[in-house]
Amino acid sequence: MSDSTTTYLITGAGSGIGDALARRLAARGSAGLWFLVRSEARAAELGGRFPGARAVVADLGEPESLAAALAEQELPARLDALVHSAGVVELGPVAETDPKVWAETMAVNLVGPAELTRLLLPRLRAARGHVVFVNSGAGLSAGRGWGAYGASKHGLKALADALRAEEAGGGVRVTTVYPGRTATPMQAKVHRQEGREYEPGRWIDPESVATTLLTALDLPRDAQLTDVSVRPGP
Repeated sequence: MSDSTTTYLITGAGSGIGDALARRLAARGSAGLWFLVRSEARAAELGGRFPGARAVVADLGEPESLAAALAEQELPARLDALVHSAGVVELGPVAETDPKVWAETMAVNLVGPAELTRLLLPRLRAARGHVVFVNSGAGLSAGRGWGAYGASKHGLKALADALRAEEAGGGVRVTTVYPGRTATPMQAKVHRQEGREYEPGRWIDPESVATTLLTALDLPRDAQLTDVSVRPGP
């Protein structure tokens, strides 16, 4: 299947890993890029950077609004890949994390992706498509201060595992990628919250994670990458 006939929907394409993946796909000449973005301004920005791409304006933090937002768009009947790259982080000890932080973190990082996947499953099934979740090292092991974020990412792993088991019979592949610390705007925020100086060169380049995502997406149909950890090089 050539990239010119392949349709991707990416969340979090405005920066970091999602941006790196979108640029790599666009460079292949794909005319099938869709983005889920939070604002019309972001949609216009991405439209200027990726001619021919289209956007759905919706907030993953309000999962109940996603159905109406998708209904307003003429989405293709077949969707070859859905890549979940958006996320939020707010560090803090469990003793000081209030319900608002828990609710927002769970909505954006877990419930929103679950609902978006549910809504797009008919299109993914039609294409025998691929769902890719950009998780985190915190989705495997969460340290102090990472309670809410880690819990949301552990939940995202469970979502992916259940989805893989449920949809395998229809040919839908599911991959989870667990990047370690990656040089993104989110990582800069994490360092501010940790009170540490941010040195991007110490961490994984988003392009390297995008290469991992493309490896999973490009893998021949006889195989699938289920869980892949990516860590900073030595």
